[in-house]
Amino acid sequence: MPDVEAHITGTVWKVECEVGQEVTEGDTLVILESMKMEMPVEAEDDGKVAEILCEEGQSVSEGDTLVVLE
Repeated sequence: MPDVEAHITGTVWKVECEVGQEVTEGDTLVILESMKMEMPVEAEDDGKVAEILCEEGQSVSEGDTLVVLE
């Protein structure tokens, strides 16, 4: 199952999931802020959150892995 990656360069504004949480395709996992706009990062598949690799306030680059699903 693919990892959930940042689709833009920005700052992690809010983490909307927690380890062990079951998620479905389309669920918002992380919200990124870039140029004063909030951009949701959604699950591309159903799964369970195995690991969260970012924290609120952290700067991320496009392509960085934010959440690992199993």
